[in-house]
Amino acid sequence: MSAAGPESDADVPGWVRSLGLPGLVDLHVHFLPERVMAKVWSYFDQAEKHYGTPWPIHYRLPEDERLAVLRSLGVLRFAPLVYPHKPGMAEWLSEWALEFGERVPEAVPTGTLYPEPAAASYVDSAVRAGARCFKAHVQVGAYDPRDDLLDKAWGTLADAGVPVVVHCGHGPLRGAHTGLDVFGAVLKRHPRLTAVLAHAGMPEYGEAVELVRRYPRVYLDTTMVGVPFTEAMMPKPADWVASLAGLGDRVVLGTDFPNIPYSYATQLRAVASWAAADDRLGEQFLRQVLHDTPARLLGLEP
Repeated sequence: MSAAGPESDADVPGWVRSLGLPGLVDLHVHFLPERVMAKVWSYFDQAEKHYGTPWPIHYRLPEDERLAVLRSLGVLRFAPLVYPHKPGMAEWLSEWALEFGERVPEAVPTGTLYPEPAAASYVDSAVRAGARCFKAHVQVGAYDPRDDLLDKAWGTLADAGVPVVVHCGHGPLRGAHTGLDVFGAVLKRHPRLTAVLAHAGMPEYGEAVELVRRYPRVYLDTTMVGVPFTEAMMPKPADWVASLAGLGDRVVLGTDFPNIPYSYATQLRAVASWAAADDRLGEQFLRQVLHDTPARLLGLEP
């Protein structure tokens, strides 16, 4: 079963156990205040207009039922990522995410940021309050990550070693300040920043891999990479699997649960197919990606 990956969500726990893992650690999951999540889902309801293809939310469920799904899949811990689309949202979203992390045992406390005068202050406060992961959504926020208003915040995160999941690629839509070259300028200024390139920088996969090789604290997440839905729009390059050789401890599981138009198992099958396609990867790669590396980044107990 290990080589092919789980056929369905019901198969996930057994497949994970077959790898010798106690469960999964997912670094890219979304939980948001109810009214914000409703607006996100409303946007995806119009995906045909936005993206040219339908995007039915596979896990469109009440919050408690979404949590139950993750538990049934064997997700031990996850990072519930929040993100603003305008000024004045990031601080209260971070406060909400910190509280969510306190009340949901499997959730780690998280935070977010936006270029505004208070950014340095509330990012520092969130780190001091125990945030273990941040989200920066350059595409949705339509902001320049090089903005001087974010410089101290990036520095705080770099000094604290707190990972930030950064959606900076052009997928699924090109944004005002997307592009791996743009975020590359942030890394050049803050080379110790622990940055996780969401969606592996999609569709600039090659450029994302180069940033991982250049900066020792840069990682890729697997979110939506290699699944049939994405391959139809932004396929991974022919040398994708080969490019991962030697980077096994720099790739982490991410899924975008619940906002995906397919099952959770679909993402795991994609990752399993990479491991099976190259002897330099194999089950060791799967154990690193699905548990060990994200657990280390989130500072979880071994």
